[in-house]
Amino acid sequence: MLCTKQGRLDRVEGVKKMTEIRNYETTFICRPDLEDEEQEAIQDKYKDIITENNGEINDINIWGTRKMAYEIKDYRKGFYTIINFNSKPDLVKELDRRFKIDDNVIRHLIVREEE
Repeated sequence: MLCTKQGRLDRVEGVKKMTEIRNYETTFICRPDLEDEEQEAIQDKYKDIITENNGEINDINIWGTRKMAYEIKDYRKGFYTIINFNSKPDLVKELDRRFKIDDNVIRHLIVREEE
């Protein structure tokens, strides 16, 4: 395999893309049987994770309890929260990891918004 100047430039561009700030949106659904204080604590927890990892929260949209299209983990309803934020891509990995180990979150999704 030949090492060319263009190959090195492509690798440098890839590193630059990993350090860029990007716009993301995360939607997570919590168990509907939690108290209001517990719901707020979960929302605060994920807001803190974003801000502690140098992310910037743009908007928080709380939909509240809604009926889901299908049953997830024996629940027909869920408490929906949507957070729009700016961060580096490494925060998304940490946020995804935390969602996966949180028993109160029954489903989550993180997407990068178009710029």
